[in-house]
Amino acid sequence: MLTAHPPGPGLRGYPLTSTGLLRSMLAPTLAAAMLPLCAAAFRQPVDGATLILAILVFALSFPGRFPRNGSLSGTVANVLAGWLPVAALLLLLGWATRTLDDFDARMLVAWALLTPLAQIAIQRLFPLALPFLIAADGGPRVAIVVGHGQLSRQLVAAITGAPELGIRIAGHFDDRALSRLHPTGDDGVIGPLGKVADYARQHAVDLIYITLPMASQPRILRLLDELRDTTASIYFTPDIFVTDLIQGHLDTVGGIPVVGICETPHYGVSGPLKRASDLVLASLILILIAPLMLAIAIAIRRQSPGPVIFRQRRYGLDGREIIVYKFRTMTVAEDGGEIRQATRDDSRVTPLGAFLRRTSLDELPQFINVLQGRMSIVGPRPHAVAHNELYRKLISGYMLRHKVRPGITGWAQVNGLRGETDTLDKMQKRVDYDLAYLRDWSLRWDLEIILKTVFVVLKKSNAY
Repeated sequence: MLTAHPPGPGLRGYPLTSTGLLRSMLAPTLAAAMLPLCAAAFRQPVDGATLILAILVFALSFPGRFPRNGSLSGTVANVLAGWLPVAALLLLLGWATRTLDDFDARMLVAWALLTPLAQIAIQRLFPLALPFLIAADGGPRVAIVVGHGQLSRQLVAAITGAPELGIRIAGHFDDRALSRLHPTGDDGVIGPLGKVADYARQHAVDLIYITLPMASQPRILRLLDELRDTTASIYFTPDIFVTDLIQGHLDTVGGIPVVGICETPHYGVSGPLKRASDLVLASLILILIAPLMLAIAIAIRRQSPGPVIFRQRRYGLDGREIIVYKFRTMTVAEDGGEIRQATRDDSRVTPLGAFLRRTSLDELPQFINVLQGRMSIVGPRPHAVAHNELYRKLISGYMLRHKVRPGITGWAQVNGLRGETDTLDKMQKRVDYDLAYLRDWSLRWDLEIILKTVFVVLKKSNAY
């Protein structure tokens, strides 16, 4: 169990799957998008007033009302129940502020009529597109349920009844004899609790729901310790807190309460916001540093034989292997089962490489990794695969740092934990800071870390 929590700001969001988030954004996005389309149809300029109205209608409509199933009449009633109050409020605001004359009346009427029609159409078509959307998001997430009783069966029924969640239940784990379980015997039982962690690792399980009674606290604690060497998101149902939480939050699945024990901080709207900020910042930075990167590449090529870019396997989001780019700073390009970390006065480091490492200029190609979606600008620094395999066995909770994309810089790095980690204690401190970042992530904190990174690099501390 972790006991030390390095300081950091706090923020909590609400969980949504990518498909669920898309559902909640469809109606507001359609309402906003129909406005400039109607303006163009009536040859009206898409000016500042139009854009402000589009933003306003999106804000008033989000999150959109989107029932799971229903008849055509039910869909129409749902759309009108969501759209009419918004349209009436906007009409009232326009009248009160005397801004209605800024818009063509024909355009407003067309917008008011076409928007609900478009929302009805998209709600009816969405179920047909759902399998393709889930497949585009990486396919269904695999889940297992620990415990096999009435509560677990209710949870499974709620999940299977909500296909938009994109969750596939692989089965249950329970220690009790089959005769004490569900009347149908071994209905969905994979094995005992002692096999949960191994099964999660071997079958790439994404979600684990624990439905054991509160009286089973010792077994739950033991299970949580075993699951620290996986990247699965873990949920309790019902409400119980017995371990250090990573983005702990209360949620419901089909009305069944679950408690998030270990979750990525980038769920719900936080994920798209994080990704959008990465794309914008990385694109701007690459445009600015392109001449510098070209000069570095030429200098590396002239100084020593070998590739300009060093490619190394690292663990990325959810523990999946990725390829990370760096400017080559050594005479070797190690990426095997054993990798020796760079040390002070390391003979493998070239003179130019020593300068690049001190100034962190060797990390610049990783902004390309950010555009690829492999990395983020801010997050836990990725370690070589060989180092991950070593430290995951020595440090409890080590693999939890992979619940987010690895970063070019991170909370640990701006707190002096850069460079070589030649002792277990140094790596433990780095992991502690990484997990603190996961607990309390926010975009504002990311910006703070980016600014602090500039000062850390200028001081050239602990990089060689």
